[in-house]
Formats: sequence, structure tokens, C-alpha cells
Amino acid sequence: MRAYKHPEPQDFVLERVLYALSDPVRMEIVRRLADVAEASCGDLDGGRPKSSMSHHFRVLRDAGLVQTRAVGTTHMNSLRTDALDGRFPGLIGAILQHF
Repeated sequence: MRAYKHPEPQDFVLERVLYALSDPVRMEIVRRLADVAEASCGDLDGGRPKSSMSHHFRVLRDAGLVQTRAVGTTHMNSLRTDALDGRFPGLIGAILQHF
């Protein structure tokens, strides 16, 4: 299984983060991850097709919002809160507070 690439915090781009959060499905994923340490893709898909969820997770990873790691055949996801707060202090907390 291939390893996923995740941007370093200094490479996070505010516009990319905001774009990733502009989609309701991706915002729902982020909200759900904010409440747990980790969750599998299956736990977060909401019954949506795997192909569209793969796209949403890629956008979230590319923006730096989500960390994905493989555990056997399962992909576990976590919100990169510390990295986001280091780059954009208070942003993710302020956004989550309003949803």
C-alpha cells in the first residue's frame, strides 16, 4: 500500500485550507474528526461512493487538514490541529466553533 504525502505546516496555504473547507462534505469530515482522535474512511463516508470520498480526502490531505495512515487495509484519518494552529493560530478552532 502506498504512503500518502502530507504537506509540511510551513507549506500550508490559507486559500487551499479555506477551499477544502468550503465543501459541505469535507466540512462534515473535519467536524467529525475534531471530536475523535482518529477515524477510518468508512466511519466518515456517510454512505457516499468510495470514489467521491477519495477525492474529498485527497483535497483535505493536500490542504494539510487531515493526516491519513494505513493500518493494514484500513486508512485511519486524524485532524492536524496542532500543525494548523502552528501555521494559522486559532483558525481551525474559530471555524469549528461556528459549525
